[in-house]
Amino acid sequence: MDISTTLSATPVDDSRLAGILANPGFGQFFTDHMLTVEWTPEQGWHDARITPYGPIAMDPATAVLHYAQETFEGMKAYRRDDGSVWTFRPEENAKRMIRSSRRLAFPELPVEDFVQAVDALVTVDEHWVPENGGEKSLYLRPFMFASEVFLGVRPAQHVTFMVIASPAGAYFKGGVKPVSLWLTHDYTRAGRGGMGAAKTGGNYASSLVAQQEATAHGCDQVVFLDSQEGRYVEELGGMNLYFVFDDGRIVTPETGTILEGITRASIIELAGKLGHQVEERRLSIDEWREGVSSGAITEIFACGTAAVVTPVGTLRSAEGDVPAPPATDVTMRVRQNLVDVQFGRAEDTFGWMHRVV
Repeated sequence: MDISTTLSATPVDDSRLAGILANPGFGQFFTDHMLTVEWTPEQGWHDARITPYGPIAMDPATAVLHYAQETFEGMKAYRRDDGSVWTFRPEENAKRMIRSSRRLAFPELPVEDFVQAVDALVTVDEHWVPENGGEKSLYLRPFMFASEVFLGVRPAQHVTFMVIASPAGAYFKGGVKPVSLWLTHDYTRAGRGGMGAAKTGGNYASSLVAQQEATAHGCDQVVFLDSQEGRYVEELGGMNLYFVFDDGRIVTPETGTILEGITRASIIELAGKLGHQVEERRLSIDEWREGVSSGAITEIFACGTAAVVTPVGTLRSAEGDVPAPPATDVTMRVRQNLVDVQFGRAEDTFGWMHRVV
C-alpha cells in the first residue's frame, strides 16, 4: 500500500507534549496525525494518506449515521527501555477486523495493509509513545465506517478506514484493584447469529444502559448472561471473564456470541504455559455462585486491552451479593507475565510482539 504523508504545520510543542504524557488519562488527547484509506468497488482500497489530525467533513446522509455500519479495533504501542516501539499481536487485530467486516458486509482490508497502516501512523507520531514505566502506552484506534452518502438499506459502496492514536496512562493508579460487578437480568448484548462476536460500535451502544444500571448500584462493570436462557455468563460490558478453580483449571466462557478478545486468546496460551488447563465452555451464574460458596472457584478475573488483567471483586444482583474469592495469586501472575512480554521485560517466546520503530 502506497501511503502519502502530509506533516502537520502546527504539531504540539515539546513542552505541551511533556505535560500530556506525564498524565495522559485515556482517550483525552490525540496525536498530531491520522491515517485514512478509501474503498470503492471500482478502485478497491486506495488513496492511503497520513494527514494532520482534525475533524472529518461528513454529509448528513452519510450511511454510518443512519445504519451503524461500522467496525473498530483497540490496540497499543509500547516503548521499551532501549527506546524501541512495539505493538502486541497486530496481525490478530487485523484478522478480527476482517471477521467483523464480514459480519458488517464490509470489504476486507488485508492483514498486511492493516499492519502497515498502523505502523505508518505510529512511526510518524513515535514521539507520542510514552517512556517505559508505569504501564503507559500509545492507544491505537483503527476503525472503518460506511462513508457513502445515501439512505438506502444496503452495504455502502464507499468505505473509509482510519487510524488515530491517543496516549494512555496506566489503567490502575496506585495499584491493581478488583472491579465490582452488577449482574443484569434486563439486558443482553447479543444472541446467536447476532453481532456479539464483531467489534462494532452497536455492541457497545447496547451495553451503555446496562452499564448505567451497574453504576446506579455502585458497581464498576456489568455482567451479561446469554440471551436464550438467561443462565450462562458471557462477558462484561468491555472485558472477557476467567474463572480459576481449586484444581488449577481455568475456565472462560466459550465464543460465538462474545467478543474474541486478543488479550483473552493470549491468556489461554499463556496460562497453558504456566501449567494451567484452560477450558472454553459455558459456565452458569449458578456455578459461579456455588463455586465461590464452596471454595471450588478460587479466583475470578477480567481482561481487555485497557486494563490488561484485573481481579474481580463482589458480584451484586437482585438476588444478593456474591463475595470476591479470597485469592489473586494466579490472576496477578498471569497479569505480570503478560505485561512483562508487552514491555520487553521478559522473553517473547510466543512471537507476539511486532517492532515498529
